[in-house]
Amino acid sequence: MEKQQAANPSSAPKRLIGYARLSTADHVDDAQMDELRAAGCERIFQEHESGASRTRPVLTRLLGELATGDVLVVVRLDRLAQSVSHLLHLIKGLLERGVYFRSICDPIDTSTSEGMFSLQVLEAVAQLERALNAERTKAGIEQAKARGRMPGNPGLRERRPEAIMAVSKAREKLYLNELISSAQTWLPTVRQLRPAHSWDNVVSVLNRQGHDWTVERLRRAVRRMVREKLAEPELLTRSPRRAPEDHLMKLVAAIAIADPGLSLRDIAGQLDQMGERPAHGGRKWQPSSVRHLLDQAHRLGLVRH
Repeated sequence: MEKQQAANPSSAPKRLIGYARLSTADHVDDAQMDELRAAGCERIFQEHESGASRTRPVLTRLLGELATGDVLVVVRLDRLAQSVSHLLHLIKGLLERGVYFRSICDPIDTSTSEGMFSLQVLEAVAQLERALNAERTKAGIEQAKARGRMPGNPGLRERRPEAIMAVSKAREKLYLNELISSAQTWLPTVRQLRPAHSWDNVVSVLNRQGHDWTVERLRRAVRRMVREKLAEPELLTRSPRRAPEDHLMKLVAAIAIADPGLSLRDIAGQLDQMGERPAHGGRKWQPSSVRHLLDQAHRLGLVRH
């Protein structure tokens, strides 16, 4: 829970944004919507999806639009997540971006000290649950061995096609769930930079933000999100070909777009940390050199004033 301190409970929130997941039996103006309006939500995003699926395009879009200081509001925790671990993953991602979370019917409001304490209790319960499951799994394996049975999937040991297919589908589902759960931490940056910038530059910017992407893994992730209609096909369009000497200009533009609050000196520091050499020699980047490259990017339309 260390990163949760990125959100400051004492700072004043900017907007209350509601999220309602409506089942097929619900009406648009059901009790959920009334409670979110009564809570003061400026906007309410409605999702018409079953609780058994994590494929929620409206939630993915909402998570990408939330800004620092915003408060994501739900009526109950089960409207947002289908498990405690999924819920904690989402809330931690919000806190790292300075976004608060509030559940109207549950004692969780990360803009207050009491709500943060409730979240810590919830995480402790989740850790206990994981430990108990691990113990049960270990005990089950030991009991199976005592009876002379081999642990694991018999179908996989015998290389049955149906068993291999089932495992493959399960892995693909897990992969998609992980992508959807983490999308708010990387997809907005991809949307900002693609296709005007190369995949190499996008990966460089993301990894400077604390990620661990490679070009191959990021392209695969974006392709999967596009296939599920959770991202725009334009993101996969080939980036414009430019002369090799334009690499530094495009990289500076990508850094500036991903984090508009950076000063020229901050961008110079990031280029030094990336190991990029200044275009006109020297050991360290200077703000004037960054400004020159940014001006080029402005003229080419890569960065707007």
